[in-house]
Amino acid sequence: MPEFCSATRDGHVFTITLDRPEVMNALHPPAHQELDALWNEFEADPELWVAIVTGAGDRAFCAGNDLKFQASGGRVEMPASGFGGITARYEIVKPVIAAVNGVAMGGGFEIALACDLIIAADKALFALPEPRVGLAALAGGIHRLPRQIGTKQAMGMLLTGRRVPAEEGQRLGFVNEVVPAAELLDAARRWADQIAECAPLSVRASKQAAMRGLDAPTLQEAVDGRYDQLHAMIKSDDFREGPQAFAEKRKPRWQGR
Repeated sequence: MPEFCSATRDGHVFTITLDRPEVMNALHPPAHQELDALWNEFEADPELWVAIVTGAGDRAFCAGNDLKFQASGGRVEMPASGFGGITARYEIVKPVIAAVNGVAMGGGFEIALACDLIIAADKALFALPEPRVGLAALAGGIHRLPRQIGTKQAMGMLLTGRRVPAEEGQRLGFVNEVVPAAELLDAARRWADQIAECAPLSVRASKQAAMRGLDAPTLQEAVDGRYDQLHAMIKSDDFREGPQAFAEKRKPRWQGR
């Protein structure tokens, strides 16, 4: 059983909780390895369609790298999948929601930026403060933030390390919804359930095409690109089930294949 995180299954939804509240859910190598294993489990299980990641306690989602562990002589190691086992999972096609319950700093913010949606408690704070301690946001934050909110706004955060509250994060465009802290997990689950109402292969094809298409030099090349998840969707039973359910005026029965 994991010691520094936990996971629960509820239908097609997999919820991962970072569980080191005594250090504001900051992560050290053993926690990274545990999280890597949980994300592997999520990706491999055909019955898991959507993931939610959140933090234990009411103070922090994740305060980033455990600097005290590092300062005490602990080796800074993480899996190939990146910080928190997710920031370098560039090809993950299943949707992931960050339910940010408090402070999301450094690597913690980078975990959230690696997710497809960010639902934030009204008390949440976001920052990439690495320059303030002689570091840089090298787990994808430097590159994801400009892509998600535009260069000027991103540089305003990257070059100052300033803290951004949840409501400003929504105005900037990296937060989807802000809710009272007590309603956070319910709100994240509402989004997850709405996603799970859709055909899972259609969701994955949409995510893959959208994300890969951002790297195409032109719109036409993005549209004309070849996406294996789109091919899988077209060949699936669900591709026939959707129109059939519509014609029969019933709820579709998705199988994910």
